[in-house]
Amino acid sequence: MCFDLDSLPPIVRIAGAALSHDDLELEAADGNRFAAFEATPDDPNGIGVVILPDVRGLYRFYEELALRFAERGYDAVAIDYFGRTAGRAKRGDDFDYPPHVAETTQEGIQADIQAAVERLRPRTRAIFTVGFCFGGRNSWLAAASGHGLAGAVGFYGNPGDRDDGLPGPTRQAADMEAPILALQAGADQNITVELNEAFDRALTDAGVEHELVTYEGAPHSFFDRRYEDFAAESEDAWRRVLDFLNRYTA
Repeated sequence: MCFDLDSLPPIVRIAGAALSHDDLELEAADGNRFAAFEATPDDPNGIGVVILPDVRGLYRFYEELALRFAERGYDAVAIDYFGRTAGRAKRGDDFDYPPHVAETTQEGIQADIQAAVERLRPRTRAIFTVGFCFGGRNSWLAAASGHGLAGAVGFYGNPGDRDDGLPGPTRQAADMEAPILALQAGADQNITVELNEAFDRALTDAGVEHELVTYEGAPHSFFDRRYEDFAAESEDAWRRVLDFLNRYTA
């Protein structure tokens, strides 16, 4: 799991910001119904964000992140991955997520992302995905999945192939139809310099606009309010995310 259950986004809350929020059930094209959380600003800027959680799926960290986006004018929907296997109800802290992660498929995840995109599309002019770890990888893959995204952001996602050989973002770079922002952790033991360099080269070779930033010494999941030693890295990463969303909005 990327974050502990008491983790919170390292983003300043804007007190008094006008927004609404709600728990949702969305339906994918294959009939899967899954949980989501929506945060909607009263004064929207026309930019939508689909938030893709880590391997545990939808929980408080990502709901709070959706609120932080909405406080700044972005329409945000955070989704869960496990409607097909774990249902749509709120889950406790003891949720045993690994068996459910193992049953996910790229087709299912991208179908669920498309449902969130369709939720946002009528009220936005540009939609981005923003994901973390498992979600970072799936955010980049979303750029190659025909969703009509304006861009895809990933925090400490693994760009390599899956253990079973399923192609990862690096091998799908040629199919990516949107700019990429990759925010990687330099002290991440599972995502090596070589993996990041290969992703960077593949995006360059494919002519995909991109930026890959590595925060030297930062651990996996550094984007967490509790990691005070990496507050500067978190602040820089958040600034880059907002700059990216605004830069690539038509």
